[in-house]
Amino acid sequence: MITMEHVCKSYRVSKRSAGMIAACKALFRRETETVQALSDVSFTIQDGEMVGYIGPNGAGKSSTIKILSGILTPDAGTCLVDGRVPWKDRIAHVRQIGVVFGQRSQLWWDVPVADSFSLLKDIYSIPQSQFHNNVEELTELLHLEELLKTPARQLSLGQRMRCEIAASLLHDPRILFLDEPTIGLDAVSKLAVRDFILRRNRDHGTTVILTTHDMQDIEALTRRIILIGRGRILLDGSLEDMRRLAGAAGVREQDAAGAQGQDTAGAQRQETAGARGQETVEVRQDDPAALDRIVARLYEQLHII
Repeated sequence: MITMEHVCKSYRVSKRSAGMIAACKALFRRETETVQALSDVSFTIQDGEMVGYIGPNGAGKSSTIKILSGILTPDAGTCLVDGRVPWKDRIAHVRQIGVVFGQRSQLWWDVPVADSFSLLKDIYSIPQSQFHNNVEELTELLHLEELLKTPARQLSLGQRMRCEIAASLLHDPRILFLDEPTIGLDAVSKLAVRDFILRRNRDHGTTVILTTHDMQDIEALTRRIILIGRGRILLDGSLEDMRRLAGAAGVREQDAAGAQGQDTAGAQRQETAGARGQETVEVRQDDPAALDRIVARLYEQLHII
């Protein structure tokens, strides 16, 4: 079980103007600004849950994942993952978690993927029989047969992400943190990754926390959503709860039959009587990007972008 209570995290960011003069001044007097990444964040995730953790850029998603994985220490609050404090019990903690950062790699760039797997086996002290069985299972499920002999630098983005996910699961972690695992992937690769995550959760009971900007990933994989904005939890519920919140923010869904006469983008802005001039957005349910439109509008109305 994962528990976060009243967690806060801030960063000091250095700032200066462009140019040589400003650079010289910064050597003696550096201007800094404090950015509040997380502010009083609290939630609980049960074993075996799949949770979508969403929010705009800079909302605090990656900071949360880094605290849960033990990379960062919060300024205040408590965090327990299976009874352990992540940043204090690092060695025991990392044996039970798998982490995939969509824009970072845990594979060695210039060696074949199979060699990276072998190095991870030694790092995690995985027994040979367990390692062999896991590599066979992951290779079959993620279709890695032709990739294991290829250096990571020669893989396409979709191929590398499949190998990254496999690498994060070699030691049978109980919890999997996925930070934008489908970023930049084509449709086929996305479907393969989604199907694998669902099977992993179903067959192994793996707890999954998914952060992504792709709402189709959220809709396909999770039943529970945690919405964060400006470092604060704004919603902890289901997709339907988010749609209700969006409705209160002026977003309405309509079916295809009632959408005749709408523009080809499937969205129409109009002023409604009695709404005191608030703009309303209507979104067609058959629009593939309907959920993305709802979320984008919700971010605007909640003033978190």
